[in-house]
Amino acid sequence: VQLQACGGGLVQAGGSLRLSCAASGRTLSSHVIGWFRQAPGKEREFVAAITWSGGSTYYADSVKGRFTISRDTAENTVSLLMNSLKPMDTAVYYCAARLRSIAVAANLYHYWGQGTQVTVSS
Repeated sequence: VQLQACGGGLVQAGGSLRLSCAASGRTLSSHVIGWFRQAPGKEREFVAAITWSGGSTYYADSVKGRFTISRDTAENTVSLLMNSLKPMDTAVYYCAARLRSIAVAANLYHYWGQGTQVTVSS
């Protein structure tokens, strides 16, 4: 599976951004696509994930109610809509894929895209 993330940028606090992850290489019917982020000096942390087949979702508490993950099976893309952004959301955001079930540990994801920078100014 090849993943390519895009959509990052600079936004003011309270603003919105939509990240997109384009997937290719093999069928995704058994996969989970997740978004992670890594701020400078911090470990990579789970943000949200979605199952490709059923569309089940799971969110980190820190983004619940503000971020929405969705997938477009026709376009083979997963989006992360980020609303009410805060300076603490500033990080490099990565999309990743793994088989079967949603997991929050980064080391359980086997495929990674390149990161996209999100910067939220106060």
